[in-house]
Amino acid sequence: MGVLDIVPAGVLTGDNVRKLFDYAKENKFAIPAINVTSSSTANAVLEAARDIKAPIILQVSQGGSAYYAGKGLANDNQQASILGAVAAAHHIRTVAKAYGVPVVLHSDHCAHKLLPWFDGMLAANEAYFKEHQEPLFSSHMLDLSEEPKEENIATCVKYFKRMAPLGIWLEMEIGITGGEEDGVDNTGVDNASLYTQPEDIYDVHAALSAISPNFSIAAAFGNVHGVYKPGNVKLQPELLGKHQAYSSQKLGGRSEKPLYLVFHGGSGSTKEEIRTAVENGVVKMNVDTDTQFAYLAGIRDFVFKRKDYLLTQVGNPEGADKPNKKFYDPRVWVREGEKTLSARVKEACSDLGNTACKESACKCMYRLE
Repeated sequence: MGVLDIVPAGVLTGDNVRKLFDYAKENKFAIPAINVTSSSTANAVLEAARDIKAPIILQVSQGGSAYYAGKGLANDNQQASILGAVAAAHHIRTVAKAYGVPVVLHSDHCAHKLLPWFDGMLAANEAYFKEHQEPLFSSHMLDLSEEPKEENIATCVKYFKRMAPLGIWLEMEIGITGGEEDGVDNTGVDNASLYTQPEDIYDVHAALSAISPNFSIAAAFGNVHGVYKPGNVKLQPELLGKHQAYSSQKLGGRSEKPLYLVFHGGSGSTKEEIRTAVENGVVKMNVDTDTQFAYLAGIRDFVFKRKDYLLTQVGNPEGADKPNKKFYDPRVWVREGEKTLSARVKEACSDLGNTACKESACKCMYRLE
């Protein structure tokens, strides 16, 4: 049974998001969540998913949303981030179904200071719901991991009560992801904060499951944002198995893996660390640092290769009167970045076992062995 037998192509909402994540858990794969900052990056990610017939998650950050709207806009009250997130959502909704794969449309880390951005997106969801009977986005993330646990959970509960009736999935974080990303700097946090305790995970589950089953938890197991060499960061994905076992026991053993878990700060992780995380119930893994570099690589290589055709509008090694428009047209060099980004997304899908091939006998190049 393939994923399109479970959920439709296009942007998913409500219980279809949970059905997709259940399918991922049952088939032991996870879905990469790729940060997008423009229609170009969004289309490249969708193209990759289409080519390998795999579900995909597209997400916008607060800073990425502001960029989507335009860096020339003021953002003192998060107005550009709200506008850009909504614009990205409408673009992705417009084209997603044409790519023929299930898409989860998500917003990334929202710290306490960024809650006005979150409020703006929720208002857009409510307006969209009134007209279409479903939300604009599939899911949103609240990252209140820097706040006391009780405040973190209470704030998530408050927002989830508003989100659940609309059919919006909630992702929350407990335990801190180290490093720095998109203006959120956790480089100096206490190392103990990078490892979440099983009791904390269960407290989150108990509070949120009373509202709806449609939520996931980004539990810290040594994660760090940014790029690093394997071995420089002490990831312990086996801790996720202990979280599952503890919550399962507290819930009476009804499910071996009752938690939907999320892997943040995965750039630079070894394939074995990724495999262990997926085996322990991770259904979503964020990929941003590596895909940013991949997008640059195609453009960089094109510029290096065609440098003599990009110095002037007219005149190149083929002749002083030869025009260069076919080289400097943005559709040419931006497309090269889309190609290399798309290839990196396919690699992420392969690492996570997220392909059209779910049968053990399959030997296609994208299957995770």
